[in-house]
Amino acid sequence: GVHEVRDVQNIADILVDPEGALERRNHWEKTSHALLVGAILHVLYAGEDKTLRGVANFLSDPACPFEVTLHRMMTTPHLLAEQGGAPHPVVASAAREVLNKSENERSGVLSTAMSFLGLYRDPTVAEVTSRCDWRITDLIASAHPVSLYLVVPPSDISRTKPLIRLILNQIGRRLTESLDGSDGIERRHKLLLMLDEFPALGRLDFFESALAFMAGYGLRAFLIAQSLNQIDKAYGPNHAILDNCHVRIAFATNDERTAKRISDALGTATELRAQRNYAGHRLAPWLGHLMVSRQETARPLLTPGEVMQLPPDDAVVMVSGHAPIRARKLRYYQDRNFLVRVLTAPELADSGYADRPAGRPDDWSMLPVLAAASAAMGGGVGGVADEGGHQLKPELEAAFVPSRDDGAQDLILLEDERDDDGASLLPRDLDRQLVRSARLAALDPDDGIVL
Repeated sequence: GVHEVRDVQNIADILVDPEGALERRNHWEKTSHALLVGAILHVLYAGEDKTLRGVANFLSDPACPFEVTLHRMMTTPHLLAEQGGAPHPVVASAAREVLNKSENERSGVLSTAMSFLGLYRDPTVAEVTSRCDWRITDLIASAHPVSLYLVVPPSDISRTKPLIRLILNQIGRRLTESLDGSDGIERRHKLLLMLDEFPALGRLDFFESALAFMAGYGLRAFLIAQSLNQIDKAYGPNHAILDNCHVRIAFATNDERTAKRISDALGTATELRAQRNYAGHRLAPWLGHLMVSRQETARPLLTPGEVMQLPPDDAVVMVSGHAPIRARKLRYYQDRNFLVRVLTAPELADSGYADRPAGRPDDWSMLPVLAAASAAMGGGVGGVADEGGHQLKPELEAAFVPSRDDGAQDLILLEDERDDDGASLLPRDLDRQLVRSARLAALDPDDGIVL
């Protein structure tokens, strides 16, 4: 489609930053990003397995050298006949860019790209990502409201972080493309993104900026973190996460820095303090002078110590434009209004979920598997044979073999670099023999040089 390159580039952006810790990409990450964009587009057009597992298998096919893989990317007719039947320009340029590099650099680019696809070689992850029973637009445009649960075992959180980041990035970008309906989405429902352990996902640059405008698209985010230090670690000290949070709820914390930031956010209050002064002898029979003065002084609404000592049932609610609220926690499993809404978990049948929706076809799965243009052994387009033949430079029609004229040589090199005793010659011995040979050649009267 029109936006295929944009969508693939967005996917590659997340792939080359699996931990969300990159502030600036280096050379290898930039070049592997371009290679991944071209490889993903090629697999979508011409591959049989149109998944990230298929991309990994395509780039690391043991039966196909990497140079041949790049040649196929440049010669496969991705476009339809009415579009010229030519290779996709982005795919061809990405392959040519890598082919123009030296062999060592080309190997480094491939190794870097394959390191980003290692997760999708897991059979479980590959099977889960091989099909999808729902579409992103179903979250806001389906006939009935739906809920999407992304459940990851705690033991696999760090390993599957790139996949969760990829899903959230695609959801955020797809649902914020247009407000006027030009993206083909009928916005019927609001959407709440409840993200527990949000900082564990790493830095999501798009999500950080999208918090400022996603409310206009009917999206809201509920971010849960253990402390403010986790957010600072993932997004840096100058992030805009808290700036775009309209409501902030804080509980008792064990971190002194978080408690101090909460105390500073609550502000200060004024209170009257009375000061009493007594004048006169304390054993005098009459009452001494008593002076009482009252003054207003500033005091933190909650000191850092009081924040850390909040009862387990208390919470502090801070709403933009309103005074802070000290509230009581509402636990759904103790409130009868919520207990009546709790439903028992459905039983899983032997054959799987009974209400599982039927799979829906997509635009890419209907495309036939394409074959690259044939090339002769040792030649052809790009100078690479499909069967792994000799690689020739495209600029040369044939290999050039220089002629050898034994009579034109000025120096006769030693064929056997050994002395008379059969021992190997040292470098200094070779230098001496070369100097001796040069002197003999200089004293030869029949060398043809006019003195």
